[in-house]
Amino acid sequence: MDATVVVTGASRGIGEAVARAVADAGGHAVICARDADAIERVADDIGAEGGQATAVRADVRDEFDVERLLETAARLNGAVDGIVANAGVYHGIPGETPLHEESYAAFDDHLRTNARGVFATVREAVPHLATDARVVVPTGVVAREGMPGYGSYAVSKAAAEAVARGFAADLDATVGAVDPGKVATPLSGDGGRAPADVAGMVLWALTDAPTAHLDGEVLDWGDYRQATR
Repeated sequence: MDATVVVTGASRGIGEAVARAVADAGGHAVICARDADAIERVADDIGAEGGQATAVRADVRDEFDVERLLETAARLNGAVDGIVANAGVYHGIPGETPLHEESYAAFDDHLRTNARGVFATVREAVPHLATDARVVVPTGVVAREGMPGYGSYAVSKAAAEAVARGFAADLDATVGAVDPGKVATPLSGDGGRAPADVAGMVLWALTDAPTAHLDGEVLDWGDYRQATR
């Protein structure tokens, strides 16, 4: 995999696992998070294992941070081959934040991070994308099905999917979403698939998934398993 891939929200969870998978496959992972020390540690660990990773402290809520992130990635090889717009937040306990009890602050930050953050990441990437670039947006079933207790987090994920569909319609690049099901991360609660397993799905979406199936669509765990069994 001779590719430069930008992964947002890569200091832990799915983002960190995807960054490691990209590096293990021979790609150069350009990774960001709001915590400078945490993202530098991930990059250092990847480098110590023989992989390529460049850490940038960036907050996806700040388009100027995101612009700098994408410019850094483009300087490495002249173009960006892949984007994983993974950065996200959940204010509260998963499944215990009914919409009618949400604060306005939580609602605003869910949308600003989980949806506008995806918009900023892809928008700032556009001038730097390779001709065959792929953009992957992790999502979940709460974006499409009404499930109690997921409040404005679910609203923000639905918005993120809509952002992905809009870019898919407007750009030559392939833009789609992947739904790995429940994942064992702080954003999903206890249980679920290991982030390292989900990273394999994201890497497949970045490389081998048919573009016609990914572009403007949501691929789920069943799609991945059927294609790779």
